[in-house]
Amino acid sequence: MKQLLSIRSITKTYKTPRGLIESLKGVSLAIMKGEVLSLLGVNGAGKTTLSTIIATLHPATSGDILKDGKSIYDDVVEYRRTIGFCPQKPNVDMMLTLEENLMFAGRFFCLPDEVTRERSRELMKKFGLEKYAQQKADILSGGYKQRFMLARTLIHQPELVILDEPTVGLDPHVRRDIWEIIKDLRSSGVTVLLTTHYLDEAEKLSDRVCVLDRGIIRLVDTPENLLSAHGKANLEEVFIALMNEANEEAKQEA
Repeated sequence: MKQLLSIRSITKTYKTPRGLIESLKGVSLAIMKGEVLSLLGVNGAGKTTLSTIIATLHPATSGDILKDGKSIYDDVVEYRRTIGFCPQKPNVDMMLTLEENLMFAGRFFCLPDEVTRERSRELMKKFGLEKYAQQKADILSGGYKQRFMLARTLIHQPELVILDEPTVGLDPHVRRDIWEIIKDLRSSGVTVLLTTHYLDEAEKLSDRVCVLDRGIIRLVDTPENLLSAHGKANLEEVFIALMNEANEEAKQEA
């Protein structure tokens, strides 16, 4: 695999009434073209912070991200044309129809209207949304809202898709539908950065997983290698063992 992004020594510090909080502490990571890379960690580990920095929704305190050997911050607008971000909570404009939402998304990325209309038709068909095209988004169930969020994320054919907890709160069969969409993205050469709390999801979908703990990367490896190295039956057992180790180390340092 070729490298898509090189994340170099990213830190993120927040000012709070209680003082400074380090959310990320010098994170370095390579994201490869065409892979599904899952970010794992307990609440507060830094998963969402890292994914939103990669999406340029928040600035890093220090560090850099390189694409094709150049800093993404040299031309953020051009970089954003190559990525798609799907947030955890639906942020669809409920006053617009699904078709209008997709047209607005296409214009955001400066696509010609005829291109956006064609992409909209393709995506509506792909995600089983054709019958809702002229309906407002508030009629959609949670599962269909998530499908539509993914369709909107793909309107401009991004190289990298960033998914923040895309299946949280969904019924099991809807989760499996989203899994198939993610597999299809990988098959078509799209890189997927997946933030998830579901360890079975990460195990089934990921080429590699990145475990974050208290703002640092504890390890990056394939699910298969982790199961073998730790002698566990599934990724959830590996993750629990890693977190127990991390807690013991923290106690010893305290």
